[in-house]
Amino acid sequence: MPKSLQNIDKQSLIAKSVLGLISLFMLVPILLVVQAWLEPMPEVWGHLLDVVLPRVLTNTAILLALVTVIAGSLGTYLAWLTSVYRFTGQRFFAWALMLPFAIPAYVLAFVSVGIFDYSGILQTSLRAIGVSWSFTHIRSVWGAGVMLSLVFYPYVYLLARQAFLTQGKRSLEAGQMLGLTRRQAFFKVALPQAMPWIVGGLLLTWMETLADFGAVSVFNLETFTTAIYKAWFSFFSLTTAAQLAALLIGVVLMVLFLERLWQKKRQDVPSQGQSQKQPLTGWANFWAFMVCGTVFLLAFAVPVGQLLWWAFENYQLDLNARYVGFVKNTMIIASLSAIVVAGLAVVMAWLVRQFPTPSNQLLLSLANLGYAVPGTVLAVGVFIPIAWFDNVLIGAGITSTQVLGGSVLVMLLALTVRFMTVGFQPIDRQLKRLTPNQEAVSRLLTPKRWQRWRAVYLPVMSSGIFTAMIMVFVEVSKEMPITLMTRRHGWDTLAVRIFEMTSEGMYERAALPSLTIVLVGLVPVVLLIKRMEN
Repeated sequence: MPKSLQNIDKQSLIAKSVLGLISLFMLVPILLVVQAWLEPMPEVWGHLLDVVLPRVLTNTAILLALVTVIAGSLGTYLAWLTSVYRFTGQRFFAWALMLPFAIPAYVLAFVSVGIFDYSGILQTSLRAIGVSWSFTHIRSVWGAGVMLSLVFYPYVYLLARQAFLTQGKRSLEAGQMLGLTRRQAFFKVALPQAMPWIVGGLLLTWMETLADFGAVSVFNLETFTTAIYKAWFSFFSLTTAAQLAALLIGVVLMVLFLERLWQKKRQDVPSQGQSQKQPLTGWANFWAFMVCGTVFLLAFAVPVGQLLWWAFENYQLDLNARYVGFVKNTMIIASLSAIVVAGLAVVMAWLVRQFPTPSNQLLLSLANLGYAVPGTVLAVGVFIPIAWFDNVLIGAGITSTQVLGGSVLVMLLALTVRFMTVGFQPIDRQLKRLTPNQEAVSRLLTPKRWQRWRAVYLPVMSSGIFTAMIMVFVEVSKEMPITLMTRRHGWDTLAVRIFEMTSEGMYERAALPSLTIVLVGLVPVVLLIKRMEN
């Protein structure tokens, strides 16, 4: 075999080995969670099957059903209004309806309870003026379903709007030529073509609903995520928590499989150019404005306004050295996660670009599986080997206390697995802009691989690396279950501070850290809006 071919085979083997190690690193927490079923605990599972799992499954099924109906209807209808019609405020609502992306579900949850609960602002104010109007108890699965729908409808809105905009005037005009009104054309022409996008958005909302921990905790609902947390920290059974996490992984993987199928279908709908928006007048114009305005107020403006008011009332109590510590800890773990994720993502994107074999593509998919796994599951999966290693060190007499358990390293490992795909996507997308011809020319001009890397690949990926680091920083800043379950005592972040305050019903004291997270969360939303406008 020629020496050049031997070098290529050697480089390909090295690339496969590196990708394999990264994939194994990402998969170990998930595999260890599934492996927990090898240690059956009949006495614990008897209680879980009789008491816990029926409530967990019922609440989860109702939440998914409510989110499907409400978020699906809201996202689709708002996307249709803003992409097909022109009405008062249409240009504003087209991008403003994506702003709820910036609000974590647990923030909107405690703000909703603080406003609408029996002891909340609204009902207290009504009773003060003699109006006895009691709302349905908001701390219920129905209240949680409505609130989660307001947080997650942008997933459906974003994809459905893209579908309606790309369908263009030809499909609608075809329906009108058949004698259909615009409303009839929506149900018989536009909606069927957009359905793959809509279902894709709904499946994303399902994954987010299954992964949610903070919001359902505020509503005192027992779901898979809260059951995992209680099994670990109330029953002190890491094995039981892992077994519950394994059940949740099975459900999430089913949703992920369905989402991949619908992704393929989304590629089959051709783009036909954007249509001219039909102007609305009179009551139709008023109705469109009121629908978009009401959703915008409930999902973004009112919660942010309430946070501002609470923060203004309590900033003298909360803006102190401890708050600076929360911000510092959040920035430390978010920055470290952004650096590690971006670094690994650059390596993976470049290796798969150089050696695009089916096996490498499979390893890449496995390495990016973590984003579909809830944070509570990854926290359990990462803590299992760390706890085992600490016990080995203690048993060997090397140390008398835990060394790694509760350290920043544990959080960093879990967060890297959770948000790898968030960092990988923008880097890989940017690298794909480099054409094979440009790459071939760079080999002729720069024979050394390191020089090509510095002169060609790195400049091409630079904007993608920057975007990836921002996205990971923001996601880690908002992440609650991983930091809550893996941190050492006293090492609190903004998200942990919010959990502690809301657990005690001190919603006003949770406003300042929540407002900080919301402001940070606006950064990727603004980037997304700018990308859509370009």
